[in-house]
Amino acid sequence: MTKTISHLYNDYPSAQVAVRELEAAGLDGGDISIVASNADNWYKDDKSDATVVDAKHDKDRDGVDDRKEGAAKGATIGGVAAGAAGLAAGLGLLAIPGIGPIVAAGWAASTLAGVVAGGVTGGVVGALVESGVSKDDADVYAEAIRRGGALVVARVNNSDVSRYQAILDRSGVSVAARATAYRTAGWKGFDPAATPYTAEQIRQERALYR
Repeated sequence: MTKTISHLYNDYPSAQVAVRELEAAGLDGGDISIVASNADNWYKDDKSDATVVDAKHDKDRDGVDDRKEGAAKGATIGGVAAGAAGLAAGLGLLAIPGIGPIVAAGWAASTLAGVVAGGVTGGVVGALVESGVSKDDADVYAEAIRRGGALVVARVNNSDVSRYQAILDRSGVSVAARATAYRTAGWKGFDPAATPYTAEQIRQERALYR
């Protein structure tokens, strides 16, 4: 039997360190997924064949047709290689409603691609729940990614849950603390119709938690 474990990080580099530590401890890279904000355009996919379109088809404001972008990148993400280096090499771009541009790799990425295609009930929160994340955590995860964060999700044997969760917990973000911070500032839950954060807003948001 396997269980899904997860942890939130402030940015992709921090999440990538956690992935490497999981693999160093013996977890197969094929059981690990990573999802991170790309609102500040830190990752560029030179293989993109998406074309520039008008604003009504560019909800994430990255200058690319969300429909074509999602289809092209969703197809690319489906067969990423295992391993930390493989995860990095297999990163692909998606435009998620309410979040904007993200980079994702691993087994959960194809589920997220279904959000763009409209095949996942509940949007990105539903996709995370489908991947094994609790509904309450998924709501906070989606908002955190919108604000520049990154998520690591892993499938592990039941007997190894404590060991691998401890690795994820060495660094990163307390989901409860982050949810409290959001709600104190007036947040009520992830809104898929929300305007994605700009690069400057992402920078300011990350600075709050340094």
